[in-house]
Amino acid sequence: MKFKSCLFVAMAALALVSCGKKSGGSLADLQDNQFAVRTVGESSADLQTTYPATIKGLQDVDVHPKISGFITNVFVHEGQAVTAGQPMFTIDSETYRAQVNQCRAALNTARAQANTSRLTYLNNKKLFNQHIIGQYELETAANSYATARAQVAQAQAALASAEETLSWCVVRAPSSGVVGDLPYKKGALVSASNTLTTVSDISTMEVFFSMSEPDILGMSKTAGSVAGVLKEMPMVKLQLADGTIYNQPGRVVKMSGVIDASTGAYTLIAHFPNPQKLLKSGGAGQIIVPHVSNTAILVPQEAVVQVQDKYFVYVVGADNKVKYTEIKVNPQDDGINYIVTAGLHVGDRYVSKGITKLTDGEKIQPITEEQYQEKIDKAEKLGSQQGTAKGFVNAMKSK
Repeated sequence: MKFKSCLFVAMAALALVSCGKKSGGSLADLQDNQFAVRTVGESSADLQTTYPATIKGLQDVDVHPKISGFITNVFVHEGQAVTAGQPMFTIDSETYRAQVNQCRAALNTARAQANTSRLTYLNNKKLFNQHIIGQYELETAANSYATARAQVAQAQAALASAEETLSWCVVRAPSSGVVGDLPYKKGALVSASNTLTTVSDISTMEVFFSMSEPDILGMSKTAGSVAGVLKEMPMVKLQLADGTIYNQPGRVVKMSGVIDASTGAYTLIAHFPNPQKLLKSGGAGQIIVPHVSNTAILVPQEAVVQVQDKYFVYVVGADNKVKYTEIKVNPQDDGINYIVTAGLHVGDRYVSKGITKLTDGEKIQPITEEQYQEKIDKAEKLGSQQGTAKGFVNAMKSK
């Protein structure tokens, strides 16, 4: 009985295989000239354009000593945050301190001479009132007193200048920010021509990038003015050197009023907040400017043949013959569709599935993508059934 039961099942399986063959239920049985065809229409697409960019602090200030001398102390280190007015370096001050003392002594001498001249003038004034001396002696005393007072003022100015020069021996931070490189250490001889370091205000970063003149002109015509262009520009993103996207959005705030003659482009500046101090002055990246197109032509990537740096689709003509046609696509894509910039127009038809079996000039029978998928699903289902039945028969034969 067991043998008869197995024999019956085997015969049923063979019948199933036979029916499957007659039904044409395999991928190969899909009619060779039937292909899914799609008509080109306009779609909404999120586009983005990238521009090379350089990153700078909101304010990068070079620190120079105002006097020459040997550095006696360095109070900061690379990367340290400083505030405006904070001491950073000291320069040997002995010579300049001696000049202050000399000027102070000269001032005291001038003041003493001025006091003597004042007493002489007052005394001569009394004698003149008593008609003991004449006008000449009185005016001479007055002139000597005025000269002495001028010498006091001159000595005071010299002392103030010497004291200011002495204060330059302490080099202070010109602004708040972060300290850059320190090429000069304690003991180095420096002068006003040497850059001791750079202080960068990196609380907000300025990112510089360029846009072509045609792009700016097109935007200006739409916005009405340069100010309008800046106002209507969307928030931008910053792609860092490692390919990651910076976690803070930026806004374009400035645009140069002069076109760079060497590049034919405008320079734009976007501001990015930098609360975590992740961005550093002197860095590089890519500015990403997003924009939405409501008239984009989207083509699924599975319908496109890529040969090196060129892209092709099979366009279906009025006689249902396909033509191998080159298209241009936007460099940016979402991994699913290409955004076609040239080669296809609204209303054109193209083969969207099964393009690997096509040849240029072949005549096809267009069907919808739904019909194409239904035939594929049906063929795969029947093919699976055939495989199951054959596997069972082979197992029975082995017994």
